[in-house]
Order: sequence, then structure tokens, then C-alpha cells
Amino acid sequence: MALFGSLSERLNHIFSKLTKRGKLTELEIRTAMREVRIALLEADVNIRVAKDFIAAVSEKAVGQEVLQSLNPAQQVIKIVNDELIALMGSGNSKLEVSPKPPTVIMMCGLQGAGKTTMCAKLAVQLKKQGKRPLLVACDIYRPAAIDQLKVVGAKAEAEVFERGTQFPPKTARQGVEYAQKMGFDTVIIDTAGRLHIDEKLMLELEEIKKEVPVTETLLTVDAMTGQDAVNVAETFNARLSITGVILTKLDGDTRGGACLSIKAVTGKPIKFIGVGEKIGDLEPFYPDRMASRILGMGDVLSLIEKAQEAVTEQQMKDMERKMRENSFTLTDYLAQFETLKKMGGAGALMNMLPGAGKLKIKEDDVDEKRLERTKAIILSMTQKERDNPQIINSSRKRRIALGSGTSVQEINALLKQFEQAKELMKRMKGKGRLRLPF
Repeated sequence: MALFGSLSERLNHIFSKLTKRGKLTELEIRTAMREVRIALLEADVNIRVAKDFIAAVSEKAVGQEVLQSLNPAQQVIKIVNDELIALMGSGNSKLEVSPKPPTVIMMCGLQGAGKTTMCAKLAVQLKKQGKRPLLVACDIYRPAAIDQLKVVGAKAEAEVFERGTQFPPKTARQGVEYAQKMGFDTVIIDTAGRLHIDEKLMLELEEIKKEVPVTETLLTVDAMTGQDAVNVAETFNARLSITGVILTKLDGDTRGGACLSIKAVTGKPIKFIGVGEKIGDLEPFYPDRMASRILGMGDVLSLIEKAQEAVTEQQMKDMERKMRENSFTLTDYLAQFETLKKMGGAGALMNMLPGAGKLKIKEDDVDEKRLERTKAIILSMTQKERDNPQIINSSRKRRIALGSGTSVQEINALLKQFEQAKELMKRMKGKGRLRLPF
């Protein structure tokens, strides 16, 4: 479902009633704010945070400048947007870098929040920035925790340093020494978790911080646990002075309470968000983009960044040339489906488009399996058929259907879809740069 789907839907419904009224009275705004407060509380936002938020918005929204403006409803929405950004942090909080390598990042959190996997995801993020991270295994209590770190480390193509079940602070110190010797510029320490916070866990984490020069203490919390996540963050911060939070499972059925409350309660920023199960499904947290998505305005900047990661400048130029020459083939069409997959899939991208919430587009509505069937059909064609689909007659269709495990009807549908894409490209000639026709 869409990120914070229920909250976004409620807020859009409240604001749509305001936009229909034209001029607004102070009573109408205060009535709307009461509804917004209820929506926030139902989204599991901390009660004090919700109260302060509504007070801040109301104070600005009932000013004469807003009430007497040509479009007061839009002014109110802008104020809500600005206050949401302020609530989650004024901007993106980047990771601190130690002036003397390596930068040491200690990952902490309760069991089940996805901390070990997050170590590898963070390694992938750092490698994109040209860093050379080392993963250090300091969770010696959970069965197979070290093996799990090795598995996810291999996926991230990051080396794992481990010393079995020896005292974790000692392993942390040896890991940092190894990193210095081998030229790693970043150390990510995977620490032990517990089902609940206990004194033994906290003492061990404090001991690690005494043993090695920790630059960042990042707490991994499960966004789906709502206020429990906020309480965990508050406790860890009191003992360890965390420097930031990573919210996991933000792609699930999360109500938004943790995301909207953590910064206000702890004073510490959300630095990353986990948006899926794949090793690359970790994004830097941008409060302005998140506020935009919550209010149903989409997240075009993140969409552009995903496209830039998935498509090189040369690939873009080649595609533009094919458009000009009208030489777009089914092979090119298949390449675009691969690009779509790299960008996180059609469903995830839909939720970044402005207005997608109003259309009630769900990720399930975009059938990823159907995309795989399309790929199978194209791969079952000969190169000549991909270059010249007009030669695909009835007997060729039967052969392709047999080879791809699909039907002739599906092949007909694909060929029609391909022709429509080519027609769309013809219309786009001379109208600026290519836009991938997904």
C-alpha cells in the first residue's frame, strides 16, 4: 500500500473539504485542525507531539494573512507541509565522517528490527559514495547472527570481520585495528539485540563505545511498531546518546507514528529509511520529501534519483537517438522493463507520483508477475522477430507462446502495447528529453 496510506487519505479528505469552501473562517480552520489531530493520533503519533503540532499549525493558519488570502485552503496546506517538515527535521542529516579514518558506526536495536540486514544495506549505500566499509560481527548471542551477517555481507560485497564468541568489545577493537591496517575507511559494528531492553545489553554497548572511537551510534527501529519504536528510541538515547535513527519496514502497513514522532521526542534525526527487503532498499531520509508524500504530493526528486541510478547518460542518449530514428525495438522495450526493476518496481514508483494517492493506486494493482511474463515472451523471440515484430505471424506466435509458457492472447496484447509505446515516442519527438514510457 502507499506510504502512510491511511493517514494520507484522511488528510486529503480533510483538506478537500477546505478547498471546496473558498473563503474560510477561523471556526472552519479550527474544526479541520481537530480532525487532523484525530488523524495523527490514529496514526499512532505521540500525543504530546500531535498536540504541539496542531497548536503550531493553528496559530499560523488563523492569522489574518491566511484568512484574507485569495486561496486560504492552499495556505493552510502549505503551513501543514512546513510544520511536518519541521517536525521530522529541517533537512537530510548526513552521516558524520571521522577526521581520522576509519569512521566507526555502531548499529544497535532490538531483535526483529532488521539491524543485521541494515548493516549490509548501509554498506551498499556507503559503497555508492566511494567508501570502503568493513562489517564487524559483535552479536554473539543470537543463534546464527554471525552467519547471517556473512550472508548479507556477501550480497553487499562487503568483507565481514569476526572472532567467534569472544567478548564483543574486544572484537570491536580488533575490527577497527584490522580496518586501519587494511585500508577500510568505514567500520560498521553489528551489535547484539534483545527482545526487550535490559541492563546487560546496555552495559555491553557502553563498553564498546569506551573501547573504540564511535563516530555514529545508529539505532534501528521497526516503523510498524509505532509508539513502541519511539519509546525504544527514547531509552537507547538516554543511555547511549544515539546520533541518528534508521527506520525499517517503511514499505509495510505502517501508520506513520514513529516517523512523525522520533525527532520531536528524542531530538535525534532519522538518517535512513528501509523501504523494502532487497539489499539496495535503503534511502537517505528527507523530511521535505516525506511530508510531500504524506500529503499526497508525490516524491518526484526521489523518483529522478532512482532513474539516474538505473539509467546511464549514454543509455539515455542511445534511447533518444532511437526515438529520432524511429528504430525502437522489442529488445529496447525489454531493457526498459529491466530499468523499471532496478528502480524498485512499478508499484513502488507509482507511490512517488503526485496524486497517486487520490487514484488509490496500490502496489498490488501493478502486476510485477505480468512484467516477468512479458520478459519471458520477448526472450522467446528470435533477434529478427524482436527487431521486426511485424513478421510475427500466427505460427510464430504459437511457437513463442510455447517457449515462454504464455498464450497467443498475451503475445497479441504485448505487441499492441509495444506499438502504443512506439506511437507515444513519435509524439514525444521534439518535445525535450526522453521520458521512459512505463
